[in-house]
Amino acid sequence: MGSNAPAGPEAATLTEIVEGVYAWVQPDGTWWVNNAGAVAGEDGLLVVDTCATEARTRRFLGALARAAGDAPVRWAVNTHQHGDHTYGNSLLPDSTALIGQAAMREALLHDPIFDACPPFWSPAPDWGGVSRRAPSVVLDRELTVYTGRRRVDLLHPGYTAHTPGDVVAWLPEERVLYTGDLVFHGLTPLVFMGSVEGALRSLEWLHAFAPDHVVPGHGPLFGAAELDAVLGAHERYYRFVLETARAGVARGSTPLETALACDLGEFRDWDDAERIALNLHRAHADLTGTAMDLTTALSDAVEWNGGPLPTRL
Repeated sequence: MGSNAPAGPEAATLTEIVEGVYAWVQPDGTWWVNNAGAVAGEDGLLVVDTCATEARTRRFLGALARAAGDAPVRWAVNTHQHGDHTYGNSLLPDSTALIGQAAMREALLHDPIFDACPPFWSPAPDWGGVSRRAPSVVLDRELTVYTGRRRVDLLHPGYTAHTPGDVVAWLPEERVLYTGDLVFHGLTPLVFMGSVEGALRSLEWLHAFAPDHVVPGHGPLFGAAELDAVLGAHERYYRFVLETARAGVARGSTPLETALACDLGEFRDWDDAERIALNLHRAHADLTGTAMDLTTALSDAVEWNGGPLPTRL
């Protein structure tokens, strides 16, 4: 994966991980380009996330209908609030029960980017013909959905990590884990609307599932053999962010000054490296007990990047 890999809506692929369990992988996984999936059973489909735009979501749902024989979409779950996983919700059938964590529902209802995307990305995202649709069913810590005999556990870690309302979808029999954005495989994680320490803590929680198959929120699918390496890279990055932020706070530096001065080391070649500015804003706010300003954080990421953040929608 990387900036030179094929991208665009046509590059997305639907993979059947095990019989009736699907992953929709969208290269190259950078800004606004997510993964999604679905689980089939005798009672129909449970969809895991939608996509950022009308075009991308329609491609996903069309591919899924062809693969699953037009099985009804009975349920859908959003793994968290961000638009790349939720803005396509309105393209689901009206009869679909949409599920999310309680904090996630509130965040999506009040998401200002949906109505007026700020000018931090280029080309500017065009969501297409979608409307805001938030979950009608909410969970706190856990909810189990059965589609026929197939069990899907929807689980919240119990604390803020990538966001306050993260949910994973876990198939205990098939040992398939949809992580949402608790995992970015091969590119820079983003935690500016969550907690760096919480994201770090979530890695042990994810590891305890001992999955055979992992569908990350962004990046390629991977399996049990790669789990330690992928989670280990996340751990090193989060610890790097925390250590860098602590040093910056001790010097009295702003998050941008800290970001510009730091050496990313092994992380410099990851896509979306400019997220260091956003993640340092989050860590700085948490360390100092101050509120993080979203607009300032995104402006600093643009400055670090030397221009608007690139999109491949």
